[in-house]
Amino acid sequence: MIDLMRIVHVSTGKPYDIFIEKGVLDSVGETAKRLSAAKKVTVISDTNVAPLYLERIEKSLENSGFEVFSHVFKAGESSKTLDTISKIYADLAEFGMTRKDIIVALGGGVCGDMAGFAAATYLRGIDFIQVPTSLLAQVDSSVGGKTGVDLPAGKNLVGAFHQPIAVLIDPDALTTLPDEFIRDGMGEVIKYGCIKDSAFFESLEAENVLGKIEDVIEICVSIKRDVVSRDEREAGERMLLNFGHTLGHSIEKLHGFSGITHGMAVAVGMVMIAKAGEKQGYTEPGTAERIALLCKKYGLPTTDDSSFAEIAEAARSDKKTAGGTINLVLLTKIGESFTKKIELDRLKEFITV
Repeated sequence: MIDLMRIVHVSTGKPYDIFIEKGVLDSVGETAKRLSAAKKVTVISDTNVAPLYLERIEKSLENSGFEVFSHVFKAGESSKTLDTISKIYADLAEFGMTRKDIIVALGGGVCGDMAGFAAATYLRGIDFIQVPTSLLAQVDSSVGGKTGVDLPAGKNLVGAFHQPIAVLIDPDALTTLPDEFIRDGMGEVIKYGCIKDSAFFESLEAENVLGKIEDVIEICVSIKRDVVSRDEREAGERMLLNFGHTLGHSIEKLHGFSGITHGMAVAVGMVMIAKAGEKQGYTEPGTAERIALLCKKYGLPTTDDSSFAEIAEAARSDKKTAGGTINLVLLTKIGESFTKKIELDRLKEFITV
């Protein structure tokens, strides 16, 4: 059977396409040439991904006539800092990158966030291409234009909206991932079923969808495409994409951004907020149990040792807080979600079950 390229068009202020196809890594140079008049390309990657794919990407770009440079940082959330960004800036300047040149983000969510933020801010903004290699990045973080870095006070507190000029998703890249990174991505996959698509959620319950991962990727990025196209800068509907994230980010912070992955923390956050929604009468009874069972099916945790008080306190520095309130994403039932603003001082009471 011939594997056909799937193309998902994103209609943001700066429209672009998401290309999903096995082997698409080898067309990065061709895509960049078609979309840009750049002379130079800097590939930003990390120490996990670079040994696997950097040479291949560089070859593709060089064959298309680009002068290619690379910057490789230490893999992991702990590198997602302004110090790492400063080192990227220094290399971009040393390479003589201009406003017409482009960055290629080759890696998972951390790499995409940082490379995108560097592209958004270097010379007040240059183009970049996302080449996500983790499941989490392929189904979620590479799409939508959110870029940024962490501060000691919290996750993604410094950032910018900056849409890529293209996203190239190669499902074959997932074959090199350890199981924990597949589980990590499934946290975000489950989220999409929870907030927007009950039929998708039911398919995740009924079978092991990892056997048809291209379908999963296309469904998730299409849902995100629809939301982002209607609300590019998170003024309303896009907030729904944060289901499980407010509490999840608190849990990540309490763990010092190590020992628990983003997707694992989101899984715990989804179960916790669904239980809170049921207790408060907003969410259909039994919803939290369905989410918990599905998370367990794909190897994700559903509880954390942190106390409700600790999680609520850590949420005070979340970027979704505003003037003493915080926007929580709740479910009416699987597939239907909404936002509710509550006082930060009520958060502990709200989530304690």
